[in-house]
Amino acid sequence: MLFRLFIFFCLAGPLHAQQTLPYSVLPGQPCHGSDTPCKLEDRTYHVKEPDGWDGVSSLPVMLHFHGWSRTGAVPVFHSRISGETRRRGVLLVAPTGLNRTWDFRSNQSADVAFANLVLEDVAARYPINRDHIYVSGYSFGSAMAWRYACNSGNGIAALLSVAGTLHQTEVCPQGPNEVRHVHGLSDTVMDLPIGPGDDLLYSVALWRSQFGCVLDHNVTQWAASDAIVFQRHDWTNCAEGKRTILDLHPGGHFIPSGWFGAQLQDLLGADPT
Repeated sequence: MLFRLFIFFCLAGPLHAQQTLPYSVLPGQPCHGSDTPCKLEDRTYHVKEPDGWDGVSSLPVMLHFHGWSRTGAVPVFHSRISGETRRRGVLLVAPTGLNRTWDFRSNQSADVAFANLVLEDVAARYPINRDHIYVSGYSFGSAMAWRYACNSGNGIAALLSVAGTLHQTEVCPQGPNEVRHVHGLSDTVMDLPIGPGDDLLYSVALWRSQFGCVLDHNVTQWAASDAIVFQRHDWTNCAEGKRTILDLHPGGHFIPSGWFGAQLQDLLGADPT
């Protein structure tokens, strides 16, 4: 078994370059939902398979970081998270933070290393599509998703973040292909970062700068399933085909219904079932 595991990873290659970890990858049978978390020594994560998966076809993956005081068991039953991944053929992967929170403030966060290991363990359990790995999060989990993208985001198709960021002065050694961030203008839990001169677009200044996006961008309006109207700011004229999107809405600190689904549908180019 150990020899086969060694051969698997030699052929597949790592998802990301990473440091030596205090965890070991122990592949086993697929694990499902909140009752049977996948275990990595002293830590766990949960998965939710898409509806109607044939057990063979490769799966896009959405690695989702839960909010403060929650666990990975919450996203796999959340209608605005797993309800969207299940319908669009995406495998949802939800790690659990130590003490139900995340170390997103440190650029040496052990949670980044753990998340990398989670993805490797998932790859040992499922036939994943490495070209379609998305990283997402809500609130504290959104800030953690930013941290992950900042420190281990090379090769990640998109960062999908809701109501939580890093400081816009952060220097990121890595980054995803796309960033799609949504934030409420009335959020009083993790306030929308406001820049000099009351700049409402400052909340994605980090990625716009890193991606070399020009100042000019497209501004449109669109509505998700709960009829919340978003003002979308879309920077597509960036270096190396990078893209940054900021969706603003008038509400507070919550996951807008249909937002994750709309992003996945756009990125995957597939209609919901």
